[in-house]
Amino acid sequence: MRLRASLFLLLPVLASGADLPYFCVLSSDAGAWPEVLTSIGLQRQPAAVARVFVARTGASASAEWPSRVERGAILILEAESSLAEMFGFRRGGDNVRVQSLIDIHQPKVPLIWEKGLELPRFLIPAEAKIFAKERWTGAPMLAGFRRGGGAVLWAAAPPGEKGYERFPYLLQALTNLGLDPPFRSFRLWAFFDDAYRARVDLEYFAARWRRAGISGLHVAAWHFFEPDGERDAYLKRLIEACHREGIVVYAWLELPHVSDKFWHDHPEWREKTAVLQDAQLDWRKLMNLANRGCFRAVLRGTGELLERFDWDGVNLAELYFESLEGIGNPSRFTPMNDDVRAEFRTAAGFDPIELFRSRRDAAAQRQFLDFRSDLARRMQTEWIGALEGIRALRPELDLVLTHVDDRFDGGMRDAIGADAAGALPLLEQHNFTFLIEDPATVWHLGPQRYTELADRYRALTTRREKLAIDLNIVERYQNVYPTKQQTGIELFQLVHRASESFERVALYFENSLMPADLALVPSAAAAVTRVERIGRKLVVESPHGVGIPWRGGAIVDGEHWPVADADTVWVPGGPHAIEPAAQEMRLRILRFNGTIRAARVAGPERVEISYTASSRAIAVMSLPPAQVVVDGVETSPVLAGPATLMLPRGQHLVAIEARLGQGGPN
Repeated sequence: MRLRASLFLLLPVLASGADLPYFCVLSSDAGAWPEVLTSIGLQRQPAAVARVFVARTGASASAEWPSRVERGAILILEAESSLAEMFGFRRGGDNVRVQSLIDIHQPKVPLIWEKGLELPRFLIPAEAKIFAKERWTGAPMLAGFRRGGGAVLWAAAPPGEKGYERFPYLLQALTNLGLDPPFRSFRLWAFFDDAYRARVDLEYFAARWRRAGISGLHVAAWHFFEPDGERDAYLKRLIEACHREGIVVYAWLELPHVSDKFWHDHPEWREKTAVLQDAQLDWRKLMNLANRGCFRAVLRGTGELLERFDWDGVNLAELYFESLEGIGNPSRFTPMNDDVRAEFRTAAGFDPIELFRSRRDAAAQRQFLDFRSDLARRMQTEWIGALEGIRALRPELDLVLTHVDDRFDGGMRDAIGADAAGALPLLEQHNFTFLIEDPATVWHLGPQRYTELADRYRALTTRREKLAIDLNIVERYQNVYPTKQQTGIELFQLVHRASESFERVALYFENSLMPADLALVPSAAAAVTRVERIGRKLVVESPHGVGIPWRGGAIVDGEHWPVADADTVWVPGGPHAIEPAAQEMRLRILRFNGTIRAARVAGPERVEISYTASSRAIAVMSLPPAQVVVDGVETSPVLAGPATLMLPRGQHLVAIEARLGQGGPN
């Protein structure tokens, strides 16, 4: 997303404080506007230094506002006021009952207000573009126009208590009127199932994922468990396309589901429910991994799967039992295979199948539920150890354990055997990322839960840097408004709060992200705690590193900076001062998916970067690399494209030298 010339001071020609990404609500009651605007990186400051202004219902007209808008101010008008009338938004002759909207950004997505309103039918100026209208009467609900260097956006009502109840695509409307968000992130993960992308241009989608801030794709690996020429060729093309864009690719496993073919070929190893039927539950066909023969066959197949493709990591996801209804629904309750029943009978003196027949006392149920939870933890421990054994042969592989949260919904442990407190100590002995998954039971709760969730998990481990969060962006079964699926402002608030609270945020899944949201997701994922102008320098502080819209060369902390593409300079976490450089370096790192610690220009065609990465790191260069020195040792460049360099996982200092006279990506 390119920076428009009228925006922020990040171009050398802009110098006033009002060019900073600051907003001000012109009322003692700010309502939900701060939650709306901060979700894409704007920061609240006094009116004297702001560029974006919110005038709430009843705001008084002032002769200064037309000229301020002409000079670059963005004015948001809420409902009815003399100031709104000044810009041509005035009450008409009748009222309309508003319960449902159509928005131009996602016209097929129903927008339903939980609480309808009786609103005046407003007249709007001829120059205004309507972004949202009442579904049945066509009455304008959200409209705006550009004027001079600025713009005016009008909404027929306040945005709601949470900020997204009425106009979920209000921020997209602001970008249509010339607002570019001030920061970007390239740290998101996303889940991918090729069943939804079977016949697509993989190069196109890899570039789209990269523009959406996705640096890691977790691919449904069960579709590729057994070799198949056509499917294998597809996956290899997908991985190659992602690598060229700087995106790492993980094998996403959903054990005890292995594959459809494995289920078909091995009926003797199928998991059983408490009604002693084969455990084919929803799309998952569950296998009995407690059986040693089954475990060895699945482990062997997993090793072959990881060997056949150029994976960057493995995600061991949701390795526990069914179902969310717990012991109350025997037709979905697992595990009830012969091996588990025999082990429990030896330990407890009774067959757990009796819990669904004659033996229904609470003490016996508790005994088996605790056994079941411990069994899930033992399985997780065994599989993490097995995957680490594979990693000994493939040291570039990262390891992730996706584990449903049981801190907000304490019933998860008994329902599916998931015990986060029991699994977290594994971080002390093993090197992996603990990816916390939102359970379906709390999807309707607001974004503030991620701050509390992070606090609860940090209290359980010393490896806090290894905690990550998985957001389920899907249609919710609860009655939620204005959309069944998180989109627009609600999505941005979720991603932003999660990114402030966790080192890494994953989205389930890439196919569910709506097209209207893609351009702003990277900004929602950018966490910045401070931005200000000190003389010619822009000072930005962030916890994880951030991308800042920028054109031309950049000096960071007094040194020429080599990590920048055509319109973004990427800086590490912490406070940094950025200022314009007289010229742009020919050799630059355009994109980098590791965590940058430091970087510098070491010569006309040489850069150095210090980084950490849990998987292989990928550096997309402006020129093809000719020489690579890793930790003082010269190595042959490992390339995924003419100028895409694959670097080792871990913590490293790398020097990269270009081929003189060569071209590279833009």
